[in-house]
Amino acid sequence: MGAYAMEGLWNGRQKQPQQLIEVLLDVQERDGFCSEEALREISQELAVPLIEVWRVANFYQALSLKPRGKHLITVCLGTACHVRSAALLVEECFSRIRMETGDTSVDGLFTIEKVNCLGACALGPIVVLDGVYHHHMTPAKIRKLIKSVYKLEEETMSDAEYHNPA
Repeated sequence: MGAYAMEGLWNGRQKQPQQLIEVLLDVQERDGFCSEEALREISQELAVPLIEVWRVANFYQALSLKPRGKHLITVCLGTACHVRSAALLVEECFSRIRMETGDTSVDGLFTIEKVNCLGACALGPIVVLDGVYHHHMTPAKIRKLIKSVYKLEEETMSDAEYHNPA
């Protein structure tokens, strides 16, 4: 990444440790994740110990230390969603996309995350796709949702660039 790549993110924030979360969020938004190189530069520029930068980046769900897919699927496994068979939604995602939790699909399109609660218990089970909440989800609904993403991707990419595994 280097200083030249981070230059636009500083905007007078150097040596201001209170800007740590904002800078991390900016890096996450720009790059899709917070790389080790970025964490080291943030530590140096904000005068925050590297272990503290890593701790904050690792703590918040909104931040990722490894690249995420173009589309983020978040499945709630909190109590209300769990008793409404949310685990079946996770299994359906894995089988449709052919991947494991927390990983990114080979084609780079999807990352699946499981969380303990999304705060919409009455509407569970809940799945969030790219920030949009989908309520009362079923395996059939998640299949349709995933297929719609693949269809959208097919429409925007040439045949040579894209292969739909679903």
